[in-house]
Amino acid sequence: MDANSTATMMAAALAILAAAFVASIPVLYRLLFADAGEKLRSKPLPPGSFGLPVVGQTLSLLRALRANTAEDWLRRRATAYGPVSRMSFFRRPTALLVGPAGNKFLFTSAALTAANSKAFSRMVGWRTVRDVAGEDHTRVRAMMMQFLRLDAVKRHVGAMDAEVRRHLDAQWRGRSAVAVMPSMKALTFDVMSTVLFGLGGAARRELSAEFQQLARGIWAVPLDLPFSTFRRCLAASRRGRRAVAAVIEERRAKLERGESSPADDVITHMLAGGLPDEEITDNVMFLMVAAHDTTAALVTFLLRHLDANRDAYAKVLQGNNQFTMGKAPGDALTWEDLSKMRYTWAAAMETLRLVPSAFSVLRKAVEDVEHGGYLIPKGWSVMNAITMTHWDPAVFPDPSQFDPARFEAASPVIPPFTYVPFGGGTRVCPGNEFARVETLVAVHHIVTRFKWKLATGCDGSFSRFPMPYPSQGLLIDIEPIDAINGDQWNTT
Repeated sequence: MDANSTATMMAAALAILAAAFVASIPVLYRLLFADAGEKLRSKPLPPGSFGLPVVGQTLSLLRALRANTAEDWLRRRATAYGPVSRMSFFRRPTALLVGPAGNKFLFTSAALTAANSKAFSRMVGWRTVRDVAGEDHTRVRAMMMQFLRLDAVKRHVGAMDAEVRRHLDAQWRGRSAVAVMPSMKALTFDVMSTVLFGLGGAARRELSAEFQQLARGIWAVPLDLPFSTFRRCLAASRRGRRAVAAVIEERRAKLERGESSPADDVITHMLAGGLPDEEITDNVMFLMVAAHDTTAALVTFLLRHLDANRDAYAKVLQGNNQFTMGKAPGDALTWEDLSKMRYTWAAAMETLRLVPSAFSVLRKAVEDVEHGGYLIPKGWSVMNAITMTHWDPAVFPDPSQFDPARFEAASPVIPPFTYVPFGGGTRVCPGNEFARVETLVAVHHIVTRFKWKLATGCDGSFSRFPMPYPSQGLLIDIEPIDAINGDQWNTT
């Protein structure tokens, strides 16, 4: 047999072996992994029940959130069923997780993805950074981080300072009382619009009016019926999207003329990166929602706690006064100034421990997955309970007390996944540094320019649904004081 014949026979034999190997892959897969799949499916479902048909536990939990008794509701459930239980929430089977292990699983498991309500998606969009996965998610998140990461946020301190001064001059100066939450919502919207999107003037006012309306629709019953709240909010969302689309066209024209650069704002950066207009609009709407209520709630509840804890208030005021005494009138805050506000941020972190901006985080299982010895089937919702670890006395002694000293150290020792106001793991909120700087700038100007106390009849109570919202918007009586920067405000 010659060499060519031998080579031909060997090639044929290798081809047969390769074909046999490929054909055997499904069998090998079943042999190697089917047993693991069977073991997973043999795991029991979490204990508990789905409650009444259709209603499930939805109404009872919502009632507890509105009455601010949700911690008791959760504690009773954890006592009855343990750290993993099943329930029905908004007509979906849901695994409720309580404790650090549950937080870690929710924030790190690749088997879970974001779960938006139908109302949220219709108001905000279907292709936000929360909705896309894989390379699309990485790409869009990287675009956002160009403006949200620490080195970028440092450059925006002056712009935030100017917006806070403008807002207080327009909305607080000359008044004897202010509803803090609505005021802070307006402020955070303006800061975000200026710093992230480069919006001002008529465009910002138009978008603000529509945004305030559509934001209410996120938590409305998604029934598109005549004269319903949802339909009115949906109309506002469409108008808001048209306003954003007009801004996109204006930014595209400037980019093509060479009058702008991708470093100017998020919209221009996404345009330069080739993101489709529809996705840019979705992500602009999403950023507005994400950056709006959360920081507004943080500043509002921080003022509420400082009012009730005068020693902490005195330390915050002293710390803010000390580093501004040498500044000239009208000088903006700098990053170096903010770095000295350690106690103020400790007070903010303690506020987030007591009243996190989100009561829980909702995900969806995209495959069968095990947690805590139980099967969570594909398609189930997965929900954690943030306050259950934030109020754990084993981690935070005397947890109901407002004590900023818990976070005053440069690196406070807190067990992983017990303190999660900004998420955790790979799903840490990308805007946490932006929120920190915005909070510090706002609190500085409020405490150095005003005295305040809760208005008569405002008891400081609040609801946790859909997000923390104080009674009467936290109505406070205010009295201007001589600011350290030399402003003299009329107290009459």
